Amino acid sequence: MTSPSTPAPHRTYGRPSTPGRPATVWPFDTVLVANRGEIASRVIRSVRALGLRSVAVYSDADAGARHVLEADVAVRIGAAAPSESYLSIPAVLEACRRTGAGAVHPGYGFLSENAAFADALRDAGIVFIGPSVHALDVMGDKIRSKNHVASSGVPVVPGIAEPGLTDDDLLRAAGDVGFPLLIKPSAGGGGKGMHAVHHAADLPDALATARRVAARAFGDDTLFLERLILRPRHIEVQVLADGHGTVLHLGERECSLQRRHQKVIEEAPSALLDPATRSRIGEAACAAARSVDYTGAGTVEFLVSDTAPDEFFFMEMNTRLQVEHPVTELVTGVDLVEWQIRIAAGEELPFAQDDVVLTGHAVEARVYAENPEAGFLPSTGTVLALAEPTGEGVRVDSSLLPGGTVSSSYDPMLAKVIAWGADRGEALDRLDAALAGTLVLGVDTNIEYLRLLVNDDDVRAARLDTTLIERRLPDLAFRHAGPEDLALAAVLLVESEPAVPGGSPWRRGDGFRLGTPRPRVVTLEVDGAPATVRLLRTGGGWAATVDGGEDRGPTDVTVAVDAGGATIDGLRSRRHHSVDGDTVWLGDAGWSARLRRPGRRELLDAALARITREEGSADPLVRSPMPGTVVSVSVEDGATVEAGDVLVAVEAMKMEHQLTAALAGVVRLSLKPGDLVRAQQILATIEAAPEGGPAPIPTEGNAA
Repeated sequence: MTSPSTPAPHRTYGRPSTPGRPATVWPFDTVLVANRGEIASRVIRSVRALGLRSVAVYSDADAGARHVLEADVAVRIGAAAPSESYLSIPAVLEACRRTGAGAVHPGYGFLSENAAFADALRDAGIVFIGPSVHALDVMGDKIRSKNHVASSGVPVVPGIAEPGLTDDDLLRAAGDVGFPLLIKPSAGGGGKGMHAVHHAADLPDALATARRVAARAFGDDTLFLERLILRPRHIEVQVLADGHGTVLHLGERECSLQRRHQKVIEEAPSALLDPATRSRIGEAACAAARSVDYTGAGTVEFLVSDTAPDEFFFMEMNTRLQVEHPVTELVTGVDLVEWQIRIAAGEELPFAQDDVVLTGHAVEARVYAENPEAGFLPSTGTVLALAEPTGEGVRVDSSLLPGGTVSSSYDPMLAKVIAWGADRGEALDRLDAALAGTLVLGVDTNIEYLRLLVNDDDVRAARLDTTLIERRLPDLAFRHAGPEDLALAAVLLVESEPAVPGGSPWRRGDGFRLGTPRPRVVTLEVDGAPATVRLLRTGGGWAATVDGGEDRGPTDVTVAVDAGGATIDGLRSRRHHSVDGDTVWLGDAGWSARLRRPGRRELLDAALARITREEGSADPLVRSPMPGTVVSVSVEDGATVEAGDVLVAVEAMKMEHQLTAALAGVVRLSLKPGDLVRAQQILATIEAAPEGGPAPIPTEGNAA
């Protein structure tokens, strides 16, 4: 079984049906995809390629989403909140009834590993495109699965994994497990609720946070502890099993490039494993699958020590399709979604383990709506401009559409850019070029960050481990908006202003006056600070003077904008741009920037705040860095707090962000869990203690 040597973009990569094999007699003709985003679009492609009818479901937030437009039929299933739509079993069952769907593909996330969902489909006579309820039950609980596979001879990480462990149980057991250790939720996946703890004193607070996140994300706050393996490699094995006794693996994927236990870049195969270890770890994965009579596509995840690559330890089994499945498809030529559907329809696998050949190398990068320079805060907005790469060996699985909305209700992953090459170097080069050719304006993304990672010396040399990104982050050289970018943004804002009717020069907004022309002054917000651009009309465009601040003097730039783009200092610019009200978005080779013109009131308030607060002193206002939901309030209004104390936790896009006091004093707030907050909304105010004196005496009542 071989991969195509030049994979085409936007295609599935399965081989045609084996010659001579009888045509499939489908027990269903309609497949409902119980998911959203790029994975829903990905599944719909394979469903339609098999000649089956596809059904999309959508929430109110996804009414115009890409997967809705691509399906043969689309059904609304509820409000934006996942609990009222994509996680609602009754809503999905009703959509099946309304559309006559005989099978459901769950994608990943949401209900994909929910045994109750699979059970409900079975009771309704609908095929669940996934494993049995028994496999979901055993492997869906990390504690149970770990103990189960250990009895089948699969090596596991040392730790304590028992049902019903309380915080006191875990605190007592921590000494035997040893530090550093890892807190893991028994349910769920994707790194949510996982916390590395290096010191015993930090364990109680970490347990409380992990339980809260696990309960909210998975409906189950059961936790367990594992020894934290230093410099680990995260390697997972793709398994495929039919209902006729065949269980085989399709090689491994290297998933060690992670941030906070969330995968960022994945590749296949791993450069770490030799053929003997690849065979051993593959057989261990198959043994884990056989132990629960697994059917369909699944992934067994292992920790492998970078210093001892012949040793590996079972972490968990994901009883579903993985986000990173495309890299396996590219190096094996097997369409995993097609075979999930065929196996669910009762087909036998027409190939054996010896037929599986890994050809070339594939790498995938996940494009997220987030701002890496702002602590990876999630971003929302409307896609104003979009370009997705094509080319030899390039594939894109995407949820993006021009004009589409990126909501705070769901995971921030927008797309996956995947590249195949004859070897690892070529695959990385193609991925870098593909990322450079990816443009998303209107929402912050991590594309530049991905390019920096792809070109890191250790990444290129395959010196990988799950802590590499955390070590590299402080040294990543992000590009910042320069004078040319500021000048272009100012010109675009001025030229986007509506024309004044009547033609009177006294009503023009371009700085016209008798005598010497007066420059237009445009103030832009750059990295949280103001920058000033002065513009004068010239014959062919604008002469701009950009205030460089204290570090450097003013910079003169000439800018002309036409239908084809912009010319800066006489040279054609590669920058793409889009204007949205008082905000200009610029993009260039993976880099993007949002340059905003603040309103007069906002500038005045900022100036007054600088006057009333000593230079360099901490800001007493605690603002939400993004739109989201308050999930916990750690202090009461009027309480005395110290600098660094956690005040409020806000969740957006399935991530929790803890907001802390910047100074000591009395806190004023009026929030409760469940409250919705806006970006930059003031959530708390700290009344600082007078210098050298006690903190203010708390008073009754809430601050306005």
